[in-house]
Amino acid sequence: MEPTTLISTGEHEISDAEYAAAATLRAAVRRFQKESARILHRHGLTAERYELLLAIKARTQDSLQPTTAVLSDDLQLAQSSVTQLTRRAKDAGLLSRRVSNTDGRVRYLALTNAGEAKLAAAASELGPERQRLITLLRAL
Repeated sequence: MEPTTLISTGEHEISDAEYAAAATLRAAVRRFQKESARILHRHGLTAERYELLLAIKARTQDSLQPTTAVLSDDLQLAQSSVTQLTRRAKDAGLLSRRVSNTDGRVRYLALTNAGEAKLAAAASELGPERQRLITLLRAL
């Protein structure tokens, strides 16, 4: 059995195994991001646009009407950044915005048929990559 080196940070001692697990995780995330970017590019999507469409789809599946404010929290982005993302996605024909019946300042977002198709194709192709990452996370 290999000796374990512990390094004290004052609050927590970090073992060699924890460093190895952290390195494995970071490498897996980098591989996932690289492969995701390659697949998304093939479907005409950026990672940011894919995440936006995915968040809208997930919120819609929950019978919620997604807004930029809600998606800002989901995506951990400033509301102005989400507004820009949604504007560009709308211009690309991937989503539509509808004004709330009760508050004219609120815009509900929905995927168009083209947005649904691109999202479905990319998410399907990314399935094996997601599964590899999930398997690794469970093993760590």
